[in-house]
Amino acid sequence: MRVTRAVLLLVGVALIGLGGWVLTETVSPTRYGGLLVWLIGGVIAHDAIIAPLVAGVAVLLGRTGRRIRPAVLAILQVGVVLGVVLSLVVVPEIIAKARGTKNETVLPFDYGVRLGVAWLVVAVVTALAVVVWTVLARRREARRAA
Repeated sequence: MRVTRAVLLLVGVALIGLGGWVLTETVSPTRYGGLLVWLIGGVIAHDAIIAPLVAGVAVLLGRTGRRIRPAVLAILQVGVVLGVVLSLVVVPEIIAKARGTKNETVLPFDYGVRLGVAWLVVAVVTALAVVVWTVLARRREARRAA
């Protein structure tokens, strides 16, 4: 275990060094401010939007009074995370389209409808994953009981 941790630590440090080298070689220093804003935005999106939503889903499911298996909760949380990340990517496009652009071909689609369809697909796939996992878990338990 100690060797594994040491290897992972060395790989992590090497990747950080590689990232720093790629940053200095490919990004102009005049763009570091924008990069910093983007990185801070990622932290804010995670800590202020995604993490509270995922925790809120877990709390709401815990209050339903039913015993929810940890795997089902994890599947649901993954679905919520995917939907929120999709929303974080698409909402700026919706806002930009609503404000209007000088060139209509820059934002040609109805991004609100596409986001709704994406959420629907995520919900269906998440529900299917929960159903499949539940069926497989019940079969496994039935085999153990027999």
